[in-house]
Amino acid sequence: MRDLQLTQVAGTRRSPPAMVYTDDVMEDVRLLDSCESRDDHNDDSHAIVIGEDGFKRIQVRVTGMTCAACSNSVESALKSVHGVFRASVALLQNKADVVFDPALVKLLGMHSSLRFLAPTFLCMDTLRKFDFESLGPPFPVLSGVWGMMISRMQLRMQVLKQRFYLNPGILKTNPDGTLLGQFTIGGMTCAACVNSVEGILRSLPGVKRAVVALATSLGEVEYDPIVISKDDIVNAIEDAGFDASLVQSNQQDKILLGVAGIFSEKDVQLLEGILVMLDGVRQFHYNQLSSELEVLFDPEVVGSRSLVDGVERGSNGKFKLHAINPYSRMTSKDVEEISVMFRLFISSLFLSIPIFFMRVICPHIPLLYSLLLWRCGPFLMGDWLKWALVSVVQFVIGKRFYVAAGRALRNGSTNMDVLVALGTSASYFYSVCALLYGAVTGFWPPTYFETSSMLITFVLLGKYLECLAKGKTSDAIKKLVQLAPATALLVVKDKGGKCIAEREIDSLLIQPGDILKVLPGTKVPADGVVVWGSSHVNESMVTGESAPVLKEGSSPVVGGTINLHGALHIQATKVGSDAVLSQIISLVETAQMSKAPIQKFADYVASIFVPTVVGLALVTLFSWYISGISGAYPKEWLPENGNYFVFSLMFSISVMVIACPCALGLATPTAVMVATGVGANHGVLIKGGDALERAQKIKYVILDKTGTLTQGQATVTDAKVFTGMGRGEFLRWVASAEASSEHPLAKAIVEYARHFHFFDETPATNDGQTPSKGSTISGWLLDVSDFLAHPGSGVKCFIDGKRILIGNRKLMTESGIAIPDQVENFVVELEESAKTGVLVAFDDNIVGILGIADPLKREASVVIEGLMKMGVKPVMVTGDNWRTARAVAKEVGIQDVRAEVMPAGKADVVHSFQKDGSIVAMVGDGINDSPALAAADVGMAIGAGTDIAIEAADYVLMRNSLEDVITAIDLSRKTFARIRLNYVFAMAYNVIAIPIAAGMFFPSLGIMLPPWVAGACMALSSVSVVCSSLLLRRYRKPRLTTILEITVE
Repeated sequence: MRDLQLTQVAGTRRSPPAMVYTDDVMEDVRLLDSCESRDDHNDDSHAIVIGEDGFKRIQVRVTGMTCAACSNSVESALKSVHGVFRASVALLQNKADVVFDPALVKLLGMHSSLRFLAPTFLCMDTLRKFDFESLGPPFPVLSGVWGMMISRMQLRMQVLKQRFYLNPGILKTNPDGTLLGQFTIGGMTCAACVNSVEGILRSLPGVKRAVVALATSLGEVEYDPIVISKDDIVNAIEDAGFDASLVQSNQQDKILLGVAGIFSEKDVQLLEGILVMLDGVRQFHYNQLSSELEVLFDPEVVGSRSLVDGVERGSNGKFKLHAINPYSRMTSKDVEEISVMFRLFISSLFLSIPIFFMRVICPHIPLLYSLLLWRCGPFLMGDWLKWALVSVVQFVIGKRFYVAAGRALRNGSTNMDVLVALGTSASYFYSVCALLYGAVTGFWPPTYFETSSMLITFVLLGKYLECLAKGKTSDAIKKLVQLAPATALLVVKDKGGKCIAEREIDSLLIQPGDILKVLPGTKVPADGVVVWGSSHVNESMVTGESAPVLKEGSSPVVGGTINLHGALHIQATKVGSDAVLSQIISLVETAQMSKAPIQKFADYVASIFVPTVVGLALVTLFSWYISGISGAYPKEWLPENGNYFVFSLMFSISVMVIACPCALGLATPTAVMVATGVGANHGVLIKGGDALERAQKIKYVILDKTGTLTQGQATVTDAKVFTGMGRGEFLRWVASAEASSEHPLAKAIVEYARHFHFFDETPATNDGQTPSKGSTISGWLLDVSDFLAHPGSGVKCFIDGKRILIGNRKLMTESGIAIPDQVENFVVELEESAKTGVLVAFDDNIVGILGIADPLKREASVVIEGLMKMGVKPVMVTGDNWRTARAVAKEVGIQDVRAEVMPAGKADVVHSFQKDGSIVAMVGDGINDSPALAAADVGMAIGAGTDIAIEAADYVLMRNSLEDVITAIDLSRKTFARIRLNYVFAMAYNVIAIPIAAGMFFPSLGIMLPPWVAGACMALSSVSVVCSSLLLRRYRKPRLTTILEITVE
């Protein structure tokens, strides 16, 4: 009866499940969560029935009972509750029928449902009697409501401390109900291991997507928490023989805390007791080994800082808590892995040096050599020493190779560890057999103990260097994480809003709405807006903009940037995963996790590589052996006291250990990791390896005009009136009409009119918006009624009874207003000057025209010419009229223009260029251009600033500079040139090295690679590929003055 479970019977309304526990996993005890009193029930079995005598009846489903003893035990436990009138348990129906006095047995409301306390306590108490010793001492049976509440608290504290369980009903999930978890996976050595782990994860029920990265030793899994838990995923990976642990997930209601001040079991119980009594705490788990506390909480009830404060206050300052960044845990794991690999290498080297010394040096030192030749039992002293030392290297230090090879074979795959295990084992066991053969027959064949030990030593050296190099590839994320300050100054205010104190807090505990003080020279701790003060902020580390930006009242600030001069008070708006810095890190991390299509080649080769190499090794063995015994080569080639089998075996072992699948597996992911990190440092965020691969093949770049080619800051350059109305009055009427519009051109008109009238205050509140119709602002705008905006055309309204129309030709034509030739000629003149003409009509007559220009970016023409030099054809697409579009295109040097295109039509333009299979990139601001960004092969959102969560784009260009388009394409080309070089090296290495190791050149040139030399070559091959990828860190983006020197390779 270990897995007894209480649930509501069919027919009652279901609500989210309660916390779920078992004796070991605590997942199978579900209490009656939503029991509602009803006046009328068609079926007694439904929920609670109130009888005439005031008693209530409830039916509960009980699962986990296996025999009559179980049902009797549950029944006795229920009857022992003070206030229960009758209880009967049916074993076959798995039901319990309970009649109780509601005055004595209370119901506690929770989450708009009712929870029955007595069965909660008593059923768990019953479970304790049935082999539930881990729950601790028996709970005291206390009568009354307070007694049951205390018992419930003790019970909850006992079961919570066993294990933290993720309840799917209270997780923050993706819109489709799935969770995204990131797991560290240890023990992967090559692409074959990656394929094996991915296959295992994808076969699990409830897993929607799984991606594993060899270079980062991380796996990203999207799963349905209702079907499978994170622990099931970890167990599946560990069952396959790999190490695994959860790093982080996209939960917004979970926090990881380090706890100081716990020295005994009583301290642990005190901590658990405090957490149980805190409102909003749902589940928690304290790890005594790491002193880490994982808490799942309700963010609507309690905040992360309130939770920490509550624990510290409840312990009277005994406990000190600090938030732990999951990325710092990953870094510590990397350091730990490097440290472990270094210790293994040093240990192996320490034991291998004496073996090498005895083989090479000692024969030249008579005294030492005579000691080694001293017979001790059946063997020489030297043989005993070699055997002992090599056995430690082979089976203690080299145990990891056997373990990894075993799990690979168990999963139906092969990897580098299989080759190392086979090669070293062949050398070791042959040497052991040679010793035994010599002891029996008196003929002593040569032994090759040093081959095994030296081979393992060199492989471990290669792994250590590889770990160091792989750690360098993730430097970009480490640098981004370090941008965030560790602490922040919280401004404490009283109810009246007056500052009464300042308090230093952990920056990970900042909550939205907090007022934070930023001192000169310190980093901004969170995204927010300035509420007090003025200063310049260096945003180069986030946006790439080198010039400091002025920040004053209502200015947005980004966490991680540096405040240069004055002090600021900011109000936090975005924290945690919503912050800009966190999103940048997430984008870079996602890119490094993704696989470029070219990686499929390496995955395929890895799947057949090891079996092929083993086959070649066997062919080598039998070819040399058969050739030897048939007299195809002379006996003089054999080593001293050797035979044909030993001679052939050495060639075979060399073939097995010189072949390296690791180099192939690391060729792409390491280059992609370095490239995405380099791109982030230059303000170019790449969302994945597939986008990086497509970008190097771009043939067409489609650029939006407004905000992409132009600065996106419209200004009025011309104002012409065709009637006798004064210019100031004309602008006043136009500004009054446009003040209610959100369009950038409308804001430009209002700003121009304000300056014309020399008014200092802005003509509207809330960033230029008129609060309501009919109101006047600053006393200079007229009352407006019946305002109506026509997207893509203009606006209509009434002022003093006159109908006012402001817009383009289309608006005038649709409103039945004729455009005189004089007006048309002036509009044409404006459009040919790359300006937009805005017509103004009062009633049915056009009274004036406004000319609005959006200046081109200074680098636009140079970048366009640079793209053409790179073999990329630029295309401009805009919703503006043809004359203005052609004028802008002529100024920047674009030949292909598409004008008067609505936002939805831009995607059709993209499709038209894709018809012949060309790779098309779309560069836009990521707002109106999102359909085209999604339709393009490569979408680039330019000038995203702090709004980087643009799902449609593949590249996010943080700066508002066209130079980054060149950088994105240039970086992708250089990255894939490096990847191709890596593949050429990895393939060429194996193609050349395997024949040499097989002895193909031994008959003609006398070249023979001993197995330990072959092992050293194998170890260094993967290191060289990683180092080749690391050369991308030296990438320098093309400068504006050198862009024109770029040519198509």
